[in-house]
Amino acid sequence: MKEVLDSAKTKMEKCISSLEHEFSTIRAGRANPAVLDKITVDYYGSPTQINAMAAVSVSEARILVIQPWDISSLKAIEKAVMASDIGITPTNDGKCLRIVFPQLTEERRKELVKQVSKYCEEGKVTIRNIRREAMDKFKTMKKNSEITEDDMKNAEKDIQKLTDQFCDKVDSVGKEKEKEIMTI
Repeated sequence: MKEVLDSAKTKMEKCISSLEHEFSTIRAGRANPAVLDKITVDYYGSPTQINAMAAVSVSEARILVIQPWDISSLKAIEKAVMASDIGITPTNDGKCLRIVFPQLTEERRKELVKQVSKYCEEGKVTIRNIRREAMDKFKTMKKNSEITEDDMKNAEKDIQKLTDQFCDKVDSVGKEKEKEIMTI
């Protein structure tokens, strides 16, 4: 019974860390190297992440600098960034790319907040699915007479408490990101 609870807790923690990673890729008006995580460049025939082929740094609050280790890949990186969904055209000075993050408009901020809310809801659904899987395992254990009726009730309370705890965590992580987005 404890193994099922521990397994559920581990899965829920992974869900939270996945959500936090997803939030780090949302650009909120500040330069954040994580926005480049989803972008791959065709580098000698294989898709390669930008941070695996270049030094990515934040030079100022809203400027991201990409310095490729192989200068010949600069054009390919520029093309990949322009084709991506971050919506910013980089400037190329022949040695590095500079991505200047513009201030977000009020409309864009509201769109990003909606996106954050959508991710939060998906996270909660995932957590509830983990709870349902654990409950099914408990029911199977009860059916096989591995646990008693009282153990089953206690397990239901424990898994529900865990679910509530992680749903609250999803809400707090979401509110944090919303606050970051709405801060000018």
